[in-house]
Order: sequence, then C-alpha cells, then structure tokens
Amino acid sequence: MDQDIAVAERPSALNQNVPDFSAAMTGNQTFQLSDYKGKRIVLYFYPKDNTPGCTTEGIQFREMYSQFQAANAEIVGVSRDSIRSHEGFKEKLALPFELISDPDETLCTMFDVMKMKNMYGKKVRGIERSTFIIDESGKLVKEWRGVKVPGHIDEVLEFVKALT
Repeated sequence: MDQDIAVAERPSALNQNVPDFSAAMTGNQTFQLSDYKGKRIVLYFYPKDNTPGCTTEGIQFREMYSQFQAANAEIVGVSRDSIRSHEGFKEKLALPFELISDPDETLCTMFDVMKMKNMYGKKVRGIERSTFIIDESGKLVKEWRGVKVPGHIDEVLEFVKALT
C-alpha cells in the first residue's frame, strides 16, 4: 500500500465545510487540507493515468495553471492510481501540480465519485470525472459531476476568478 488517507467524515454538501483530510501525493508529500487555508482548491477526480480523456484534462489544467495561481487557487488531481503511476504521469505531462493517490477510495467515497459505468458493454465501477472547488475557508462552494473535458477547465477557471 503506497499511502494512508485520513479523513474525518464525509463532507455535508455544498456550502458546508469539508472535513480536514490528509493523503499521500506526488513529490513525496502529504496533502493536508488545513495547510491550504487562505487558498482556493480545485480538487479534480479523474478515472486513470495515461488514458486519453485524463491526459487531455491534465494538459488543459497545466496550460492554465498560471491563471489558476493568479486567482489564488491550487490544483490537485485525484485518482485510484498508485503514487508510482502518478509520478510517471506527472513527469510525462510536465504537470506543475501534485496528484493524490486514493487506491482505497477513501476520498472517492468522501466526495461520492464512485459510479457504475459502461465500458465496452460491461458494467464497471469507476471514478466519475468530477471537479470540486473548496474556498479559502475550507467550504465546498462548487461541484461538477459527470464532467466532459472540452470547455470544462475554462468554466472552472471562470468560477474560481469570480469568487470573492
């Protein structure tokens, strides 16, 4: 097991504080939500490293990273892949932000992103591409579920910039 995720409880809902959590992430670091007080967090869940949609999404977040930083936002990606897989994916795409590994689906459960999906006619359980915005005080202020990549990152950036 690559990591250990500690979570207080499930977040209530929009406009509620997200319980503090910690999780192993790339760069041999631990993500701790409380360490980001005063910053906006773009927490995006994606199905799998090195797949076409996830690669496109990562590249688009990378291309707009400086604009998110200018809006006082930090981007963090989450999937069930291992830290080792994440490190390779991050290096291959030159991602300037960290990726959280959630093999036990603790964060996936906390944010309710595990869904039954159709893959080649078979039902499989996997991550529904989703993005969450946590504001400077730790409150969940926006969520997108069932995300389609084209245009999504622009929409997220507009929302983050509009936060006051």
